[in-house]
This record gives sequence, C-alpha cells and structure tokens, in this order.
Amino acid sequence: MPEIQHHGSTAILTRIRPGVLLKSPFEPNLAGPNVDKFKERVRLAFAVEEPILRRLGDHPRIVQYLGQRDQGFLLSEASHGNLQAYISAHNSSITPCLRKKWCRQAAEAVSYIHSRGVVHSDMRPENFLVHESSPGCLDLLLCDFGGARCDELGLDGKHLPDGPFYDPTQAECSSMLDIFSLGSIFYTIMTGLWPYRSCCGPFRTAQEMLDYDAKVNELFSRGQYPGVDDLAWGDVIKGCWTKQYQRADDILEASREGNANKGDDRLVGLQRLAYREELTCYGYAANGESSRHASSGSRSRHVNGS
Repeated sequence: MPEIQHHGSTAILTRIRPGVLLKSPFEPNLAGPNVDKFKERVRLAFAVEEPILRRLGDHPRIVQYLGQRDQGFLLSEASHGNLQAYISAHNSSITPCLRKKWCRQAAEAVSYIHSRGVVHSDMRPENFLVHESSPGCLDLLLCDFGGARCDELGLDGKHLPDGPFYDPTQAECSSMLDIFSLGSIFYTIMTGLWPYRSCCGPFRTAQEMLDYDAKVNELFSRGQYPGVDDLAWGDVIKGCWTKQYQRADDILEASREGNANKGDDRLVGLQRLAYREELTCYGYAANGESSRHASSGSRSRHVNGS
C-alpha cells in the first residue's frame, strides 16, 4: 500500500514503490476566498515545477524527475531525507570534511540551475536532500522547484526564501538572491545553526518564529551578519552575504582559495555547543515545510523552523 512520507504546505509525497515518490497536490476539503487563493498557489507550484524539472534533466546535484503521474509527478526518493532534518538529528557527528563537501555540492547545484536559466528563489536547507549515492557517501540534491522562476519558459512560482535565507535588500527574484541564500545555507551546514539562532530545533511557538524573522531581517537590512572570520568557508559565506559574487561559479572558484579549509578547530567547538543545545532545545528534529506564508510584494515567503 502507498505510504505517505511527507505532508507539506502545498504537496503530499507518497512512496509508491521503493525509491520512488509521487508528488501530488494538497487539496483541502474547505471553501472560501482564502482557500481559493491557496488552491491557486498549489496549482501554480505544480504548473511551474514539472516543466522546470524536465528542463533541468538528469544531473548529480538535482533530484531525479521520473515523469508525470495523474495530477502530479514521480521523483526519486533520497535515502536520508532533507538536509535540515539530517543536520538537526546528526549535527554532532557530521565531520568537517563532509560539511565542506556539502557546501561545494550546494554551490554546484545552484551553478547548474543558473546555467539552465532557472532561479530557485526558495533556497533553504529543507530544499536540499541527503542521498547515499554509494556506500557511505552522502551527497546533496536540490529539490522543490515550485517557487522557481525561468524567464525562457515564462514561468514564475512567485516565492521568496525564509528569513535568514532571504536578502531584505533585494525585492525581486534573481540569481543574486539564490547566491545570498547560499551564504546562510553554508553557515547552517558549517555550524549546524541558522544565523543568529542558538538552537537547531524548530520554533516552539509561532510568536518565536515571527520574532526571529523580524530580528534577522532587521540585522541583515543593516548589513550585520554573524562573525565567520575563523570559520571554514567563512570568506565565501561573507562574500555571498555581501554580494561579492555575481555567479555561483565564482563561489566554486573562491572555495578553492582563501579560508575554505581553515576553522576546523572552531567547527569542532561549534559542533559540541550545538549538541549541548540539542539536548535542551524543544523538539530538535525538523519536520518539513511550514504552513505560514507572508506577503512580500507579489511573491510569497514562508518561514520554517530550523
């Protein structure tokens, strides 16, 4: 019998056979103007994601698209779930070497989609999957293109990223927004924490989430970012936040220079700190998408507990 693996804000993922998931629209059994808007958002996400996945084709850093099925489409299942959930559950045991590999792979994924004319526009750790591509080898796959934009195909999912992965100085979806998001994703991979959070679990209340979102947006608006000088990939993280890179390829080049390999001692200390916080933080395991959406111009943003 098919088994539901994930119930997100716009989609349901169901395992229909080993290694294969069906992504289908979430259809609430309600009525009213707000429900109509929600249904339109779901419709748009599916209208955007499937043709973009076909455009991207097979690539080692992109979730594998396996074709249409009924009202949804088939995807290859990642063996270890999403990156945020994996970090939340295993942060203390992730090696510095694996963290740096994941940073490179995240940049490779963004470099590839940009080369195909696609802007993801919803970059966050939940939208990278962790897959064991060979025994003991955990790799990242970028997924969830329902909020993406591709001008050549005339597609725009009208999404913006979560608070710490969103640049409040950029009002429009662009490749530069994806690059900014990568800075916060690299920071999360390297430290196990979101910028300006001391806990790696989900938010305990909606108000806590709103307060954090407001705080990080205010700080980022003023150009204030966490200190990264002694952190591996610190120069690269700072460069993403401060618009030093015009292309994801520039990030890959920079990662081979500078301080990409320093900071391992600090990283070990951060791992120990994060582990202690996991023991005291409420509900450390991440649980997929959030259902909160806030208006930002004509595009929507959704905030998810890290």
